[in-house]
Amino acid sequence: MSAVYFIVETLLSLVFFVFLLRLLLQLARANFRDPIPQAIVKLTNPLILPLRRVLPPVRKLDTASIVAVALVALAEVAVLALLRGAGLPDALEWLRLAVLVIVRSTLWIYFYAIVLYALLSLFGAGGVSPVQSTLSALCEPVLRPFSRLLPSVAGLDLSPLWACIAIQAVLILLRTQ
Repeated sequence: MSAVYFIVETLLSLVFFVFLLRLLLQLARANFRDPIPQAIVKLTNPLILPLRRVLPPVRKLDTASIVAVALVALAEVAVLALLRGAGLPDALEWLRLAVLVIVRSTLWIYFYAIVLYALLSLFGAGGVSPVQSTLSALCEPVLRPFSRLLPSVAGLDLSPLWACIAIQAVLILLRTQ
Protein backbone atom coordinates (compact mmCIF):
# COMPACT_ATOMS: atom_id res chain seq x y z
CA MET A 1 0.00 0.00 0.00
CA SER A 2 2.90 2.37 0.66
CA ALA A 3 4.03 2.04 -2.96
CA VAL A 4 0.56 2.99 -4.20
CA TYR A 5 0.50 5.94 -1.79
CA PHE A 6 3.92 7.06 -3.04
CA ILE A 7 2.87 6.87 -6.70
CA VAL A 8 -0.40 8.73 -6.12
CA GLU A 9 1.28 11.37 -3.95
CA THR A 10 4.01 11.91 -6.55
CA LEU A 11 1.55 12.22 -9.43
CA LEU A 12 -0.71 14.60 -7.51
CA SER A 13 2.28 16.69 -6.46
CA LEU A 14 3.49 16.94 -10.05
CA VAL A 15 0.06 18.04 -11.26
CA PHE A 16 -0.13 20.58 -8.46
CA PHE A 17 3.38 21.94 -9.19
CA VAL A 18 2.48 22.50 -12.84
CA PHE A 19 -0.63 24.51 -11.91
CA LEU A 20 1.24 26.46 -9.25
CA LEU A 21 4.10 27.16 -11.63
CA ARG A 22 1.64 28.53 -14.20
CA LEU A 23 0.23 30.90 -11.60
CA LEU A 24 3.68 32.01 -10.41
CA LEU A 25 4.89 32.59 -13.97
CA GLN A 26 1.78 34.66 -14.68
CA LEU A 27 2.38 36.75 -11.57
CA ALA A 28 6.04 37.21 -12.57
CA ARG A 29 5.01 38.24 -16.10
CA ALA A 30 7.17 35.56 -17.69
CA ASN A 31 7.43 35.30 -21.46
CA PHE A 32 4.86 32.67 -22.39
CA ARG A 33 6.30 32.37 -25.89
CA ASP A 34 9.23 30.40 -24.44
CA PRO A 35 8.92 26.60 -24.69
CA ILE A 36 8.69 25.83 -20.95
CA PRO A 37 5.85 28.26 -20.15
CA GLN A 38 4.10 27.12 -23.35
CA ALA A 39 4.26 23.50 -22.19
CA ILE A 40 2.91 24.49 -18.77
CA VAL A 41 0.02 26.37 -20.41
CA LYS A 42 -0.85 23.40 -22.63
CA LEU A 43 -0.78 21.02 -19.66
CA THR A 44 -3.01 23.21 -17.51
CA ASN A 45 -5.47 24.52 -20.11
CA PRO A 46 -7.95 21.61 -19.77
CA LEU A 47 -8.88 22.86 -16.28
CA ILE A 48 -8.16 26.58 -16.56
CA LEU A 49 -10.00 27.35 -19.81
CA PRO A 50 -13.39 26.09 -18.51
CA LEU A 51 -12.81 27.99 -15.28
CA ARG A 52 -12.12 31.18 -17.25
CA ARG A 53 -15.60 30.99 -18.76
CA VAL A 54 -17.02 31.26 -15.24
CA LEU A 55 -14.34 33.32 -13.47
CA PRO A 56 -13.25 36.52 -15.20
CA PRO A 57 -9.88 38.03 -14.32
CA VAL A 58 -9.77 40.69 -11.62
CA ARG A 59 -7.47 43.43 -12.88
CA LYS A 60 -4.22 41.61 -13.65
CA LEU A 61 -5.00 38.54 -11.53
CA ASP A 62 -6.08 35.42 -13.37
CA THR A 63 -8.74 34.16 -10.99
CA ALA A 64 -9.13 30.92 -12.95
CA SER A 65 -5.49 30.02 -12.26
CA ILE A 66 -5.84 30.89 -8.58
CA VAL A 67 -8.97 28.76 -8.24
CA ALA A 68 -7.33 25.92 -10.17
CA VAL A 69 -4.36 25.92 -7.77
CA ALA A 70 -6.73 25.89 -4.80
CA LEU A 71 -8.86 23.08 -6.27
CA VAL A 72 -5.87 20.90 -7.07
CA ALA A 73 -4.43 21.48 -3.57
CA LEU A 74 -7.76 20.59 -1.96
CA ALA A 75 -8.03 17.48 -4.13
CA GLU A 76 -4.48 16.44 -3.24
CA VAL A 77 -5.16 16.79 0.50
CA ALA A 78 -8.43 14.85 0.20
CA VAL A 79 -7.08 11.99 -1.90
CA LEU A 80 -4.02 11.52 0.31
CA ALA A 81 -6.15 11.57 3.47
CA LEU A 82 -8.47 8.96 1.98
CA LEU A 83 -5.52 6.78 0.94
CA ARG A 84 -4.16 6.92 4.49
CA GLY A 85 -7.55 5.72 5.68
CA ALA A 86 -8.11 8.85 7.75
CA GLY A 87 -11.24 9.94 5.92
CA LEU A 88 -11.87 13.48 4.82
CA PRO A 89 -10.76 16.14 7.30
CA ASP A 90 -13.31 18.68 8.50
CA ALA A 91 -13.66 21.78 6.35
CA LEU A 92 -11.35 24.09 8.31
CA GLU A 93 -8.62 21.47 8.66
CA TRP A 94 -8.92 20.63 4.97
CA LEU A 95 -8.53 24.31 4.07
CA ARG A 96 -5.60 24.74 6.49
CA LEU A 97 -3.80 21.72 5.03
CA ALA A 98 -4.40 22.94 1.47
CA VAL A 99 -3.01 26.40 2.33
CA LEU A 100 0.05 24.74 3.88
CA VAL A 101 0.53 22.68 0.72
CA ILE A 102 0.34 25.82 -1.41
CA VAL A 103 2.74 27.84 0.77
CA ARG A 104 5.28 25.03 1.17
CA SER A 105 5.18 24.18 -2.52
CA THR A 106 5.62 27.81 -3.50
CA LEU A 107 8.65 28.08 -1.24
CA TRP A 108 10.15 24.87 -2.63
CA ILE A 109 9.58 26.03 -6.21
CA TYR A 110 11.37 29.29 -5.47
CA PHE A 111 14.17 27.51 -3.61
CA TYR A 112 14.96 25.16 -6.49
CA ALA A 113 14.41 27.85 -9.12
CA ILE A 114 16.86 30.17 -7.34
CA VAL A 115 19.46 27.41 -6.98
CA LEU A 116 19.15 26.51 -10.66
CA TYR A 117 19.17 30.18 -11.66
CA ALA A 118 22.35 30.80 -9.65
CA LEU A 119 24.07 27.73 -11.09
CA LEU A 120 23.13 28.66 -14.64
CA SER A 121 24.39 32.20 -14.12
CA LEU A 122 27.71 30.85 -12.82
CA PHE A 123 28.25 28.31 -15.57
CA GLY A 124 26.33 29.94 -18.43
CA ALA A 125 28.65 30.95 -21.23
CA GLY A 126 27.04 34.27 -22.10
CA GLY A 127 24.10 32.80 -24.04
CA VAL A 128 20.56 33.10 -22.80
CA SER A 129 18.40 30.02 -23.10
CA PRO A 130 14.62 29.85 -22.67
CA VAL A 131 15.22 28.17 -19.30
CA GLN A 132 17.37 31.10 -18.15
CA SER A 133 14.86 33.71 -19.26
CA THR A 134 12.01 31.84 -17.55
CA LEU A 135 14.03 31.43 -14.36
CA SER A 136 15.06 35.07 -14.51
CA ALA A 137 11.44 36.21 -14.74
CA LEU A 138 10.51 33.95 -11.83
CA CYS A 139 13.50 34.62 -9.54
CA GLU A 140 14.39 38.27 -10.06
CA PRO A 141 11.40 39.69 -8.14
CA VAL A 142 12.40 37.55 -5.15
CA LEU A 143 16.13 38.25 -5.43
CA ARG A 144 15.82 42.01 -5.99
CA PRO A 145 15.23 42.94 -2.31
CA PHE A 146 18.20 40.79 -1.24
CA SER A 147 20.39 42.40 -3.90
CA ARG A 148 19.47 45.86 -2.66
CA LEU A 149 20.23 45.00 0.96
CA LEU A 150 23.40 42.99 0.36
CA PRO A 151 26.01 44.31 -2.04
CA SER A 152 27.95 41.90 -4.21
CA VAL A 153 31.33 40.73 -2.93
CA ALA A 154 34.13 40.97 -5.51
CA GLY A 155 31.55 40.88 -8.29
CA LEU A 156 29.80 37.81 -6.86
CA ASP A 157 26.10 38.29 -6.17
CA LEU A 158 25.24 36.52 -2.92
CA SER A 159 21.52 37.32 -3.03
CA PRO A 160 20.59 33.76 -4.15
CA LEU A 161 22.39 32.35 -1.10
CA TRP A 162 20.57 34.66 1.30
CA ALA A 163 17.23 34.11 -0.42
CA CYS A 164 17.67 30.33 -0.09
CA ILE A 165 18.59 30.70 3.59
CA ALA A 166 15.47 32.81 4.18
CA ILE A 167 13.27 30.32 2.31
CA GLN A 168 14.68 27.41 4.34
CA ALA A 169 14.09 29.34 7.58
CA VAL A 170 10.43 29.88 6.65
CA LEU A 171 10.09 26.20 5.73
CA ILE A 172 11.49 25.23 9.13
CA LEU A 173 8.95 27.49 10.81
CA LEU A 174 6.18 25.87 8.77
CA ARG A 175 7.20 22.36 9.87
CA THR A 176 5.77 23.08 13.29
CA GLN A 177 2.37 23.77 11.72
